[in-house]
Amino acid sequence: MTPQLPYSALKQVFARFAEAEPRPKGELEHVNAFTLLVAVALSAQATDAGVNKATRRLFQIADTPQKMLELGEEGLIEHIKTIGLFRNKAKNVIKLSRLLIDNFGGEVPSSRAALVTLPGVGRKTANVVLNMWFHHPAQAVDTHIFRVGNRTGIAPGKDETAVERAIEDNVPAEFQLHAHHWLILHGRYICVARKPKCGICPIRDWCLYPEKTA
Repeated sequence: MTPQLPYSALKQVFARFAEAEPRPKGELEHVNAFTLLVAVALSAQATDAGVNKATRRLFQIADTPQKMLELGEEGLIEHIKTIGLFRNKAKNVIKLSRLLIDNFGGEVPSSRAALVTLPGVGRKTANVVLNMWFHHPAQAVDTHIFRVGNRTGIAPGKDETAVERAIEDNVPAEFQLHAHHWLILHGRYICVARKPKCGICPIRDWCLYPEKTA
């Protein structure tokens, strides 16, 4: 396993990320906490672009749990049938809408423990909502962050939970809020899986990846 970068290097790495993109944002379109929660739940094994295309019209007519229930499962399917696993996701969105009304007064809860009680909402989804909507420095580790964390030494770990903990434990506090967005964008556009674009990488000087490309 790649060793953990020291504090001094992490300060430089995240200062470089912040210089390039001071306020990074997630790419899932949403209008409130509920639509963000739904969008993230729909994004499992799907692209953000594909989810956005499906939800633009959906969120115009169903932007609250009650409106989603009124739309119904079959109505929801008509909007999201271009997304992978759409039938199971539709069932979960309808169920979580009901639970939000029954258990949380129709509001999206702001704790991880409460969020993960909702169907189709795991730790990663909960962390995205906590970070993007409630501005809590939660770290949502996806395949991009797992790859970048281990490849560079920013946050090595044997699984997603270990990488999440490595980010929380090692990244300087002033960078925690935006850390997962910087890492996702870096993995999506530069530190890609097959042929990382090391030649244009802004953190090349500190990266521990032994097989850097030109």
